[in-house]
Amino acid sequence: MIDNLKKRFEYVFEIENKYPGAPSVQTVEVVNNFPFPIGNKMAIPINVMHGNLQVFGYRIDDFAYLTDVKTIDESEIAKLKNLKVLVVNALREEPHATHFNLQEALDFITLIKPEKAYLTHISHVMGFHEEVEKKPS
Repeated sequence: MIDNLKKRFEYVFEIENKYPGAPSVQTVEVVNNFPFPIGNKMAIPINVMHGNLQVFGYRIDDFAYLTDVKTIDESEIAKLKNLKVLVVNALREEPHATHFNLQEALDFITLIKPEKAYLTHISHVMGFHEEVEKKPS
């Protein structure tokens, strides 16, 4: 994965004669589903399923970011207790094979009980907030 990034974004990884204003990155070896450091924080991988594809969301302190989620095991849900902020996908209102739809995301938020939740990875077919909010759940 990192080799692919280095190939596509070579300028980001340059050490000598780096282009002014180019972003800098630090690489960290990530071992499947084990926490890893990012600066002075620990990132906790959250193993989720994106249809039949296993992907990760992450928890850092009391914040978790999960996108491309369709299903999640109970053992991974335990990693999401006592969150202040949860960001989770809600692709659209209709069911989808690889993403939470709106109702699934709302049910997941109810299960996790974060202090605040934000929806992300929302398709244009969802419609405007004002319209969706008026619909009965």
